[in-house]
Amino acid sequence: MDPDKLIDKLSNELADTLKAMAKAKSAEEKLQYSEIVKNLCESLGVFFGLISEMAPFGFDEDEVEF
Repeated sequence: MDPDKLIDKLSNELADTLKAMAKAKSAEEKLQYSEIVKNLCESLGVFFGLISEMAPFGFDEDEVEF
């Protein structure tokens, strides 16, 4: 799967989960949503960490010539 699409989907899912968490009534629901938010943030962190590690190498799709 394309990393850009995956990051977009994770970001959208995170936004949707935060909206649902705001509407949660009970503490149990909020706890469940907070765990989901934590997992989504960690998943996004993996991609952002990889991107920051690759940045010094100067990989850019626009610059790559075949």
